[in-house]
Amino acid sequence: MPVSAMMPVPTTVITGFLGSGKTTAIRHLLSVKPPDEHWAVVVNEFGEIGIDAAVIAAAGGDVEVRDVAGGCICCTSAPLLRVAINRVLRTRRPDRLLIEPTGLGHPARIVDSLRDEWMRKALDLKGVICLVDPRQFAQRRYREHDVYADQLMLADVLVANKRDLATIEELAAFEAGARAMYPPKMVVAQVSGGRIEPAWLDLSASPDRALAHSGAHASTRAPSAPRIVIPLAAVAPTEPGAFLRREGAGLGERSCGWLFARDTWFDAPALSTLFAGFSGFSGGSIGGAPLHRAKGVFRIDRDWALFSWVDGTWDMEPVAWRRDSRFEVVVDDVGDADWPALEHRLLATVAGRGTGVTVASGAGD
Repeated sequence: MPVSAMMPVPTTVITGFLGSGKTTAIRHLLSVKPPDEHWAVVVNEFGEIGIDAAVIAAAGGDVEVRDVAGGCICCTSAPLLRVAINRVLRTRRPDRLLIEPTGLGHPARIVDSLRDEWMRKALDLKGVICLVDPRQFAQRRYREHDVYADQLMLADVLVANKRDLATIEELAAFEAGARAMYPPKMVVAQVSGGRIEPAWLDLSASPDRALAHSGAHASTRAPSAPRIVIPLAAVAPTEPGAFLRREGAGLGERSCGWLFARDTWFDAPALSTLFAGFSGFSGGSIGGAPLHRAKGVFRIDRDWALFSWVDGTWDMEPVAWRRDSRFEVVVDDVGDADWPALEHRLLATVAGRGTGVTVASGAGD
């Protein structure tokens, strides 16, 4: 039977700006999903390495994870979204599909793609869930960012994540701002640790909201050139200490990521110092480029850990990923990002290092 002839798969887009906690929320949903259901997750990351997909895949359970890395599925990577979804549906049709776009992507364009003739027959698009960090919401520079505004306006469910880290004033500002939005949201909520309600996945999408805001905050930045996709598995290093570096650019941002062989292991205190120092590393920038996000999964002796930095704060937590170590940063595409200086600091955290390096770069979108 053709894919489009089957019952449409319930599909939810979970969006939010960099550092809002989308991956954590999806991990929570997977931890409470019905054990007899098969779910699929399509993860789109701006960077070339793919940290979030690795973390979600490590969650285990009856879940298939597809990664669309190195750009935004709202623009030149849109065909890759269709390919990823088609493979998911043909490999083993899921009971539910979650889509996590990059935090730099315009969700209106993604929703438009999911509502084209083929997708509409294959997918039952539910309400868009948007997570925000209330500390970011309280800052004017975020609210005036065109992508951030697009994400807020298109959301059917608007959730202030990281409630435990925000002040009473920041939470009040979020609540007042969210309640004043039009069309009104189906749900306005506050949570901690990404613990969103599974029932929100079944809320119907609002066609009026999508129509009202589709393209309303379209970026004026010129799109990047299409990229050549090189599967990481085809070039991943295998010798202990060997690593791959890949760069990307687009949407006014730049990324750089490092991929290390599985047998390379890192020093936990040194990594802690590295992430804690990002706020003071050239004033929160890499060279002349302001730092937006730093994230990585690392092997630490017999354990593995996820390190994350955003807006001057960092944290670490255990992770089940065991395939390789990987690290990536996203910065503003202004000035010259000093990747060699950052690489020097990163390599200083390696506790067991061999020789050799493979470097590759590509344009995101």
